[in-house]
Amino acid sequence: MSDFTWDPDTYLDVMAEEIPDYRRLQAELAAAVATADPRTILDLGVGSGLTAHRVLESLPEAHIHGIDESEEMLTGAAQVLDPNRSTLSHGRLQDPLPNGPFDLVMSTLAVHHLDGEGKADLFSRIARVLVAGGRFVLADLIVPADPADVVTPIDGVIDVPSSLADQLEWLSAAGFSTRVTWQHRDLAVVAADMVD
Repeated sequence: MSDFTWDPDTYLDVMAEEIPDYRRLQAELAAAVATADPRTILDLGVGSGLTAHRVLESLPEAHIHGIDESEEMLTGAAQVLDPNRSTLSHGRLQDPLPNGPFDLVMSTLAVHHLDGEGKADLFSRIARVLVAGGRFVLADLIVPADPADVVTPIDGVIDVPSSLADQLEWLSAAGFSTRVTWQHRDLAVVAADMVD
């Protein structure tokens, strides 16, 4: 996936080939977001905008602020998302986050690009931009307990997934109460709620 470039005509096919459970991951993230019924959402690594679009379909009152480090992806997301219900901006996960506050922060297949220290730092920064009782939904690659469950190709340089246990620990240290809402092979969705 490190050589991936935006092409709206082939995006879903590429994702389905690289990540066989991509559509299920997307559906599970959307379900975890919808149960929080947020009005303001920060999408870290908005990418193509397709997941954000799916989330907005089920939350007619919500507005998404999507960030991505790829200008190409932001251009594609702008073609997919309703400009009245979305704001897009250039940024990396390592950069300061928009101030918010947000009811919910979500991220799909982006956080695995950070090393362990970077993930722990991001989780702490996410906690600071959420409203009291807000939720973070993480849908991403993990290092599974059983090596036979690794099905998504990673390069070990740009792609540096961590174990689910480590990520739950870092989320807890950042002040979240966590629930794994879905896990299959090397993918997981975690709903992390701020502890009041």
